Amino acid sequence: MRKILTSRWFVIVVVVIVVATIILLGSLPGSPLHFSKLSSGVSKLVTPIQSVIKSAADSFDDYHSAVFDGIAIREENRQLRDEIASLQYRLRQNEEAAIRYEELKNAFHIKDTFSNYDVYGASVLSSSSDEWFSSIRVDMGTENGLEVAQGLSYVVVDVDMNLVGRVIETRETESTILPLLHEGFSVSCKVNEVNGASFVVTGDTSLKSLHRCRVTGIDMNNMPKVGAEIVTSGEGGLFPEGIPIGVIVSVDDSNPLNITAVLEPYYHHDNLQDVFILAPLPKTDTEEVTAAGGETPEA
Repeated sequence: MRKILTSRWFVIVVVVIVVATIILLGSLPGSPLHFSKLSSGVSKLVTPIQSVIKSAADSFDDYHSAVFDGIAIREENRQLRDEIASLQYRLRQNEEAAIRYEELKNAFHIKDTFSNYDVYGASVLSSSSDEWFSSIRVDMGTENGLEVAQGLSYVVVDVDMNLVGRVIETRETESTILPLLHEGFSVSCKVNEVNGASFVVTGDTSLKSLHRCRVTGIDMNNMPKVGAEIVTSGEGGLFPEGIPIGVIVSVDDSNPLNITAVLEPYYHHDNLQDVFILAPLPKTDTEEVTAAGGETPEA
């Protein structure tokens, strides 16, 4: 027992209990500690301890408030981010709707311009940049009534009616387009003016990576100027006359016997998402007889 009473921990516990008791009694109204001489001495001992305890309590309250305020702020920020994301999504939807509306207006304009053609709207499926220089795949095929027979092809334009290429193959749900940049593509063209000089635009392996085409068949006495707009001439029967192709960016007349030029097409594969395919309407018997120079048969 004596060993316990003289233990350091026992003394510390007793001191803590005594101090705590004094603090509690001192905080009670009418406590005799307020009026005794002991009060003055005890106050000097207790006041620092009370200050430390009060400061610790205040710090804990501040920390507690900061933690919960931080949680509330993070939650509010998360809600604001969600609202911003929702607004951005709706904005993109509205932008896409506006673009689609403009494309539909262009489709009606194309239909009015090429009244002798069926106009098929199609979305581009190709995504690899390499494919753009070999072929373009679109989601329109034989199940939509589009079918390429032997020796037949269809003209393809973008939403601004600029020449993209021609359909070379149709399958059940998709078609393949040979683009203007392909080295196997060629089209008869002319300068977009009255009695404009005629040339031939072809794809060129050395120019397609620069998004350029070659212009050949140029007469030295009627060369196109840089900046001249080139359109389809209508010769050959496949491409209707007047479809915009692009502009002349340079002319090489160093060899008078082989004058060439470089053309920059209007369409660009980087932002090509939708195209329109022009399929000629079948001719009626009356149109075929008239085209042949005969008389309309009587009923």
